[in-house]
Amino acid sequence: MKSKTLNRTLPLATFEAVYQLLQQMAELPGAIWLTDDAHADSQNLENSSERFAAVVSDHFSALLQGKLLDEFATNGRKHSEKNLNSQLNVQLTFDPGAIANFLSPLTHKLAAITPAPRKIDIRALKQAIKNIQPNSAFFQSEFTLNLLDILASDATKNSQPPLHNQTEIELNSAPKVIAPETLQLQITEAVNQLQIASPCISFCQPVEDALQQQLEQERLLNQVTTQIRQSLELPVILSKAVERVREFLEVDRLLIYQFEKVPASHNDELAKEIPAAVSGSGKIKENSGSYLYLGRVTYEALANDTISSVLNFSEDAQCFTNGVLDKEKYRKGLTLCVADVETTYSSQPCFLDLMRRAKVRAKLLVPIVVQDELWGLLIAHQCTFREWEESKKTFLRQIAEHLAIAIYQAELYAEVQQQKRTSEQRVIERTQELHDALVAAQSASLAKSEFLAAMSHELRTPLTCVIGISDTLLRWSYGKVGSKEVPVQKQRQYLQTIRDSGDHLLELINDILDLSQVEAGKAVLKISEFSLSKLASQSLHALKEKATAKGVELVQQQRIKQECDRFIADPRRVRQILFNLLGNAIKFTPEGGRVILRVWVTEDKNQTPAVRQPGTAPAGSTAVFQIKDTGIGIPENQRSLLFQKFQQLDSPYRREYGGTGLGLALTKQLVELHGGAIEVKSTVNVGSTFTVFIPIQTLTKDESTKFTYEKSNSSLPLHSSSLRGSLVLVEEDEETAMLICDILTAAGLQVVWMIEGSAAVEQIELLQPNAVIVDMRLPGMNGCEIIHQLRQRPATENIKILALSATEIPPEQISFVTAGANDCLAKPIHPEQLLDKIISLMAGIGNG
Repeated sequence: MKSKTLNRTLPLATFEAVYQLLQQMAELPGAIWLTDDAHADSQNLENSSERFAAVVSDHFSALLQGKLLDEFATNGRKHSEKNLNSQLNVQLTFDPGAIANFLSPLTHKLAAITPAPRKIDIRALKQAIKNIQPNSAFFQSEFTLNLLDILASDATKNSQPPLHNQTEIELNSAPKVIAPETLQLQITEAVNQLQIASPCISFCQPVEDALQQQLEQERLLNQVTTQIRQSLELPVILSKAVERVREFLEVDRLLIYQFEKVPASHNDELAKEIPAAVSGSGKIKENSGSYLYLGRVTYEALANDTISSVLNFSEDAQCFTNGVLDKEKYRKGLTLCVADVETTYSSQPCFLDLMRRAKVRAKLLVPIVVQDELWGLLIAHQCTFREWEESKKTFLRQIAEHLAIAIYQAELYAEVQQQKRTSEQRVIERTQELHDALVAAQSASLAKSEFLAAMSHELRTPLTCVIGISDTLLRWSYGKVGSKEVPVQKQRQYLQTIRDSGDHLLELINDILDLSQVEAGKAVLKISEFSLSKLASQSLHALKEKATAKGVELVQQQRIKQECDRFIADPRRVRQILFNLLGNAIKFTPEGGRVILRVWVTEDKNQTPAVRQPGTAPAGSTAVFQIKDTGIGIPENQRSLLFQKFQQLDSPYRREYGGTGLGLALTKQLVELHGGAIEVKSTVNVGSTFTVFIPIQTLTKDESTKFTYEKSNSSLPLHSSSLRGSLVLVEEDEETAMLICDILTAAGLQVVWMIEGSAAVEQIELLQPNAVIVDMRLPGMNGCEIIHQLRQRPATENIKILALSATEIPPEQISFVTAGANDCLAKPIHPEQLLDKIISLMAGIGNG
């Protein structure tokens, strides 16, 4: 590109016209106008042969200098005809550095004058000189076209009489303001005017070339800036910019080499871990070693079809030595100019071969740095030797800076769009969650209503029996139903009905509590060894009366081998599972139907030990319980509701059979608590088959020891009437205390009942009973405090203590939770369980 300085010999009249044109540009807002008049005044040099004028502003700056080649025009600078034809050596420059270098010494001289020259702000002038920027394309083009008009007009009037006064100069050389979009057309017309005379062509053509090239550069920068402002589509911006910049630089190939920053691998096998479609083999390690810069050609513009394409090309990592690519230097703004790759890369044969294959002989490279991160490289390729002018470097750097702004804006826009999409997705998800929660709440409300309706029936029926029969017995006992005595058999029948109704209520409450404990994760299995055949027989025997009353046949088909009869699980929970399934089978089987219970054990041959305990199922075994009935069956579309709580299947028999819908839900939870599974097959009006798989459990050391003792003492009576000794009961509730006293007194024990816990410790120490029963919930001094004090006193530290609690406590936690009790019994009190606990305590067996 030509220099930004015009050096020519011009007539004084033409110089004055350019002078006037420059003075008009000084009318821009904030512009500073400085001429040789101020300098002449300071030096008292009226007849100086050197002339200059300078304008400095934010958008346009220029310096005009002229030196007279004769002495006729130095007399008072009067514009006579002879003077106007005098010749001057004229320099016109727009280069910010040249302008600053000229004005800086002059500013220091003006600052030293006392008094200071009028109409000159020295401080503002110094600041303006420091901040001189390249000219705005609009004002540069306007000035250039008017300058061309002046020069062309001067060339066509070589033979005409000179101008007679300054007014005529101003009239003929008045600048014309034009719009940028018509600039090219008017420049062409001005050049055509320069072709009027051949002397003018040699004089004006270099000026026109230099100014037009600078104008094209400024226009291209403006176009890139406008494109950035108008569009946020990064591919559109980059592709158009690459094409236009290649045309302006007149290079064979212009490309963008984009980097992607990714974490580095720890095993250094980078090529295997990075997708070839993204990075190929272009791997550049970061100085820190923690990241990789993966490079790829993403945009390209070619001069013609004979130039080979390198789009999507990735450079080989082995060719990137320190002399080829230094990422940190590029990040700091390094511009690389290579006039001949054969000379520059002669010591890097790998990279030189790469350049040869791409037919690159010269290249100009500038970095694209976005937010202090190396985003990519803007590279110009030439297939022949080329020296890169400084103006080309500056222009390419400016383009890279504008592209960096566009990239940053596009990334911000993409981030905003992503956040918008994320927010929208969150709104959708949250709306769906709220909808699901609403549906769940409505379902729960419906289930609650159904549950309350079912519970209302299940609770009212036994309670009605209890209240009605109790009222009848009370009326008879007071003689309000005549003098006839109630037969003993009738009394027993009434009492049995009350007992059955109470058992039904207790079973219902226990199901609800058990299900809530299992769902809350608080249910604990009490693992022990038991007989599968015995448990199955007992379960069938317990339900035999119910089946007989319904007219249903109960059948047991045992397929248990003698060596696998002993099984390890929670016998109480297994019995509860069988009760629920057998009870349902009897309930939904019509009269004359049949319910079959099959039990067998499957062994895992891979886990069966070579030597195993006789009669006990080996590790890896699974107990299988199958209950088959000939009942009403379950429709396919209702099987999903089988194991849901408070759910009863819709059928014509629903009102007939009743129920709370808790049995199967609790059964499934108990099976899964053992790590097992439950399956169901059913055909409507044919029957159903429920199959339960219970894996053998692991018996802990404490449970194993307890089982060994119970097995060796199996001859102990469950309802012994030969118990001897004394026992102290600390209980506030009168009904519970009376029940316990009646049971233990009938068993042969002497029971002392105490209500106040504060006096109990001293009384127990005085009486020295064989055992103590303490309720954990007492007013004042609670059960834990009583037990703790008993354990602290020498006279009672070894006494046997049974704690009464509202909920069951795991055996391994009894001593800790109760502050030292030997065993624990959960309410409500069952006579059999109470006698079993007391027998164990009196025999010296406990958990403590």
